[in-house]
Amino acid sequence: MGKDFTQEMKEKLLAQKKEILEHLASTNSDFEKLLEGGEGQDSIDLASDDIDRKLLDAIGSKNMNRITLIDNALSRINQNKYGLCISCGKKIPEERLKALPYALKCVECQSHSERRR
Repeated sequence: MGKDFTQEMKEKLLAQKKEILEHLASTNSDFEKLLEGGEGQDSIDLASDDIDRKLLDAIGSKNMNRITLIDNALSRINQNKYGLCISCGKKIPEERLKALPYALKCVECQSHSERRR
């Protein structure tokens, strides 16, 4: 894995992390607005707000998982282990890392892991 490619992926990972954090911050303010607007509503409005809250929570947990994966990838860059499959140790193809910069496994190991689940 070349240093230029690794640096490019590091910048991409940091940009993705920033985007997620900004999205979570805006979602959080949307969530606060939902909580503030809950008084004096009828049961249909409350049910709709409950669905909105659950959706915001789901979006938040999915993004938090992505942040964890991004942080792990950044750590692997710092340890000079970026681009190596954590299961078999083989190089992860650059095409895969360009599509999913926080990939921890090669396609073969990821497929095997998903089939076991």
